[in-house]
Amino acid sequence: METFTESLKNFYNTISAGLGNWGLQLIGAVAALIIGLWVIRMIMNGISKIFEKRTIDETLQPFLLTTLGFILKLLLIISIAGIVGLPMASFAALLAGVGLAIGAAFNGSLGHIASGVMLLIFRPFKVGDLIKTNGAFGFVKEISVFVTVIETFQNETEIIPNSAITANKITNLTKIGNLRIDMPFAIRYGADISKAKEIVMNILKNDANVLNDGNVAPRVAVNNLGENSVELLALPYVDCNNYWDVFWDTRQKIVEALSNAGYEAPLPQRVVTMTK
Repeated sequence: METFTESLKNFYNTISAGLGNWGLQLIGAVAALIIGLWVIRMIMNGISKIFEKRTIDETLQPFLLTTLGFILKLLLIISIAGIVGLPMASFAALLAGVGLAIGAAFNGSLGHIASGVMLLIFRPFKVGDLIKTNGAFGFVKEISVFVTVIETFQNETEIIPNSAITANKITNLTKIGNLRIDMPFAIRYGADISKAKEIVMNILKNDANVLNDGNVAPRVAVNNLGENSVELLALPYVDCNNYWDVFWDTRQKIVEALSNAGYEAPLPQRVVTMTK
């Protein structure tokens, strides 16, 4: 009986000692996690401010910050594993296995990351550019690891996976620095074409949002001889930021000026020949 009692006592002491050590390690790991995340947040805020002061490219900032944050958190996890007492070799094998499992589960996400790297290397566009892609038309606000964020003219935020962008057509309207807006209008056959072109040209030259220098000077030309009218085309060049101001407002000015000059809207015409 005494032997049995002594065995139970030794067993209890062994478990108590083990739980005590493990409990202290667990408390230390939790404390290290909380403090580590706080330190990482402070570091990331400091780096973000440095990027802003040194005018680091806005296109690179989100990508660099996300990558650096991931590396710091990975180092924190490895450090906590050491505090808990996990053997580094076993932990590395476990981490590799988890990485493979995550990679298999998020195969598409890895494609987004690769596409994000391609966007940063080949630079088909940068933050602030006006682009068209995947049905979205607006200014690029952010290029992150997984997605590109576009703000449209309707104040909608389009979040597009990077792989969808690199796999499709990208139209960069900011690359050259200005855009030409083609504005078709029509007058009746028999109306004074030269006078109509002069009226429209005066509108374009006096519009503060229309560029008037050298190769980007506006032009008015005959575009087509339609079935019921002479089709003309106003060709103003504009800064990207003034795109819609010219697209809508200048077009209205053209319509009003032609109307005030006596040009009537062309209507379908038919010539009827009477025979006896």
